[in-house]
Amino acid sequence: MNDQNKSAVGRGVTAAQRQQAGASANDFVKGVVTELKRVTWPTREEWMSATLLTIILVVAIGLFTFGADQLFGWIFNAIHPVAR
Repeated sequence: MNDQNKSAVGRGVTAAQRQQAGASANDFVKGVVTELKRVTWPTREEWMSATLLTIILVVAIGLFTFGADQLFGWIFNAIHPVAR
């Protein structure tokens, strides 16, 4: 065995394995592109309504959380007042 073959074998990766890995990566990318072409993408109207709904829900949940925090803070301070 020459030095070049020893280093490739020592690393556990042969030229054939590197070529196969490159082919596998290439096949993967081709598969991803093919699947992306098959996806039914939302229309602009669907996209806008979903975005608006998401924004409204985030704001509503934020306000609810703020209100609950204020309420529980008030209740806690009524039970255990802080000496100032």
